[in-house]
Amino acid sequence: METFFSFLQKRVDDCSSLLCVGLDPHPADLPAPTAAAARDFCLRLVKATANYAAAFKPNAAFFEAFGPKGWAALKEVIAAVQAESDRLGSMIPVILDAKRGDIASTAEAYARSAFETLGAHAITLSPYLGKDSIDPFLAYKEKGVFLLCKTSNPGAADLQDLSLPPAHLPRGEGEGVRAEPLHVHVARLAQSWNSGNNIGIVVGATQPEALERVRAAAPELWFLVPGVGAQGGDLGTALRLGLRADGKGMLINVSRAISRAENPKLEAAKLRDEMLEVKRDLRPGKKASRPQPASPEPTAAAPFAQLADGLLAAGCVKFGEFTLKSGLKSPIYLDLRQLIAHPGLLEQVGAAYLPLLQELEFQRIAGLPYAAIPIATAICLQGNYPMIYPRKEVKGYGTRAEIEGEYHAGETVAVIDDLATTGGSKFEAIDKLTAAGLKVRDVVVLIDRQSGAKEALEQAGYRLHAVLTITELLDYWEKTGKVEKEMLAATRRFLKEK
Repeated sequence: METFFSFLQKRVDDCSSLLCVGLDPHPADLPAPTAAAARDFCLRLVKATANYAAAFKPNAAFFEAFGPKGWAALKEVIAAVQAESDRLGSMIPVILDAKRGDIASTAEAYARSAFETLGAHAITLSPYLGKDSIDPFLAYKEKGVFLLCKTSNPGAADLQDLSLPPAHLPRGEGEGVRAEPLHVHVARLAQSWNSGNNIGIVVGATQPEALERVRAAAPELWFLVPGVGAQGGDLGTALRLGLRADGKGMLINVSRAISRAENPKLEAAKLRDEMLEVKRDLRPGKKASRPQPASPEPTAAAPFAQLADGLLAAGCVKFGEFTLKSGLKSPIYLDLRQLIAHPGLLEQVGAAYLPLLQELEFQRIAGLPYAAIPIATAICLQGNYPMIYPRKEVKGYGTRAEIEGEYHAGETVAVIDDLATTGGSKFEAIDKLTAAGLKVRDVVVLIDRQSGAKEALEQAGYRLHAVLTITELLDYWEKTGKVEKEMLAATRRFLKEK
């Protein structure tokens, strides 16, 4: 039978994310104090962030406050997550944040309510009453529980930091041995109770030293980690201290920082990408015990491997023998027009441009025809940028426009293209844009073929930014064995000779 954490791990792999989106309909965020308003608030968040969420965590208290209508609203929200799971073809777990804690028939009733009536996949529990208060929930083998271990609130130290002799020593034999906090004892208990792979623990990001201690005490467990964002916890520090050796084992819960963002979808994507960057900075199989400086120039927003594999699988990069426009015979052919047949990959490609664009100053995106127009559209839908594009041929009727879309002379535009080779097509487009009174400083591409475009653009006063380079892609495909070494060697020779 599949367990909760086995299907959670599948979801983490599917979406390349450790983000848990908290669904907390605070009264201050609602247009009216009603269950319907709470429901609609959460439904919008679910729809906006489902692509980037490894899990959703609705807080039961905000729904309970509305009585029976609140419970009905909560059930609708959980059903909406199921609908998004069906759309994506990837099961997104729902963790009910209820912090239950009782024994016997009461605990059994709580378990039925969460798992059968509401349809949640996991629940947060207080372990204070001991193992028999947890057992009724563990009886649901395919469901999961997260035990409160070291919470993120200021008063957590009142009980959770109390000193105890090491848990592995019999009572009375701990004299003279270094004491350990109660939260470490809870972590050890959770690890020992996890025989069915359905127990995790809640560990806040606001106290990094405690997070590090708990990971040492429970090296295998999944952590549900609140406290990043509004409560002040640092995302990078939490990941570096809390990730398991396999780069998993953590769900970073973020609520208000997403729900109150101007663009929740973009904020969720940004958080997902920040997590991926931290993971890339860590050496395989090891974790840094203290924060390390982030890479100054991230390669891509979406996971590098995911993009590289996706481009190869979609036929956007082909190896063989091809005749180029110049008449040369090439062992590699890049055709990013194929992206339009793969909407999921197109969305990932659009997201990969965003971190580069967020560092630039511009008012509009200018996508170059033809391959870059769908890419630019995907970027604008996720980044909420206005878009224009210069036509290849001047329109011979109607407005006879050379540039499509609304713009105003004096504005700065960021030019978007799919590839950079020599830079020739970029200069043609820049000439049309500047002739219309627009300013161009930056050109952003998905793949730099490293054939002189960067140098040519810089000499003319423009900056080229690339999500990926051909060297990075070839090196990755060689390392993973995705492309035959003979073809890679031929490609490198061809590119060097050009």
